[in-house]
Amino acid sequence: MTALNHVPSLLSRTGAASVLTLAVVGGTVLAPGLASEAEAATHGTKALKIAASKKGSPYRYGSAGPHRFDCSGLTLYSFKKTGKKLPRTAAAQYNKTKHISKSQRTRGDLVFFHSGRNVYHVGIYAGNNRIWHAPKTGTVVRLEKIWSNSVWYGRVR
Repeated sequence: MTALNHVPSLLSRTGAASVLTLAVVGGTVLAPGLASEAEAATHGTKALKIAASKKGSPYRYGSAGPHRFDCSGLTLYSFKKTGKKLPRTAAAQYNKTKHISKSQRTRGDLVFFHSGRNVYHVGIYAGNNRIWHAPKTGTVVRLEKIWSNSVWYGRVR
């Protein structure tokens, strides 16, 4: 029996109003607008690969690609290519993400560096305590170990 065979009984149990708010996707019932963890991970994984493909691109303050980047420009560009929209600055990106703990982080999540309550840098988590990022003037996009404990994590929804 396929998932679609369950739709009539599901709909009769949920009522007519729910018919408009439920969708059957790959056998899983989802409410529109709510990304599953797997979907978020897919966008993050794609964004991570896009950021990695920009290895060696020069840092330029205020740039968001495709050939030069600052830190938030790299994250904005990488997620935009996956169909996700992020604000321009690292602080605004932090405010837009779902805040998660260090133990919840996965590849493709954003890593925000902060001083007190001020976010000043962002990169894309690559696993093994490393990020892809555009560090600063005179450097290039690269993979680097997270160098601080003053970080917060966010998941793009």
